Amino acid sequence: MGAGHDTVAAELVRRARERGGDAVVVDVLTLLPYGLGGGLRHFYRGSVRHFPWAYAALYRLFLRPGPGRRPSGTPLARLAGDRLSRLAERTEADVVVPVFHLGAQLTGHLRARGLLPVPSAVFVIDFVAHRQWLHPGNDHYLCLTDESARAAHRSTGVPALACGPVVDPAFRTEAAEAPGAAEWRRRFARHGPGRPPVVLTSGAWGVASHLDATVRLLAGHGWLPVVLCGADERLRRALSRVPGVLALGWVTDMPGLLHAARALVDNAAGQTAVQALAAGLPVVGHRPIPGHGADGVRAMAALGVSEAAADDTELLAALGRLTPDGPARRERIAAGRALFRDDPVDLALGLAHRTRARPSRGSG
Repeated sequence: MGAGHDTVAAELVRRARERGGDAVVVDVLTLLPYGLGGGLRHFYRGSVRHFPWAYAALYRLFLRPGPGRRPSGTPLARLAGDRLSRLAERTEADVVVPVFHLGAQLTGHLRARGLLPVPSAVFVIDFVAHRQWLHPGNDHYLCLTDESARAAHRSTGVPALACGPVVDPAFRTEAAEAPGAAEWRRRFARHGPGRPPVVLTSGAWGVASHLDATVRLLAGHGWLPVVLCGADERLRRALSRVPGVLALGWVTDMPGLLHAARALVDNAAGQTAVQALAAGLPVVGHRPIPGHGADGVRAMAALGVSEAAADDTELLAALGRLTPDGPARRERIAAGRALFRDDPVDLALGLAHRTRARPSRGSG
């Protein structure tokens, strides 16, 4: 739905080609007939931006992890089955790697019925594997953490491994070596001399709760709020009028920006958060978007790779601990970087080699 799935897919393609292979990215929503994919994206975007209570209700109904009978995503995924099967055959794929939960439902459905001849290795890019990621027909699950892998295995009976997140290698360089970081530091110094820059993310669509109040709070307490407004130009213009705030549109040099900042205030536990962890930038979750965002922020904090600030007082306290150099900052940075373990491309190809010839598992 958002840019995070596209970013992960693009990095997997880059790694596959670096190894001398090839990869094809397909947006599962484009495989749905009758314009359903575009309608779903439009509905989701409108819900999280304007009616978050509606998305929270849908999350509880369709996605929330845990036991209990709830509607399945498989009927929707079935509509794209023929197109994906033909695509896998035409490209002579060795493995299909869903990085979006509807794709995982689709491949699970096809594999369980013997309609997809190559294995599926689902890469769960969320910190919490909600129920729409999980289908017992899939062959393997690759997860960000051991906790997520254990949950996926318990729910499906399918082998699950923890490999950690995927980011562009530029995020994992040392701050002093990151191209573009020096220019960002100069820009921050011009805009807020002596103020530690703190990045606030609102995703590709500019989705955030009470962002105006948060940036005023941080600016009033001595930080330089640097707001990522994504493609929302209206939000960028509005926040640019707030004194002491640097509001940015679409940023193409995220590695440089994150290496130049002192902390990230995050509301979704998505790709920007894991990019920050890779760059050695402490993350504080605050006012998360409902559903998967709130679950992810809590899961990150429970792992010790970030902090969750329940209110403004906790946010100020967390930034006060994490923006200066010291033991608290070093501890968070080390914990975040320890998440990055194995390469899902290598794992997926190895799993494909071992499972390609295995017969399907029935009608799961």
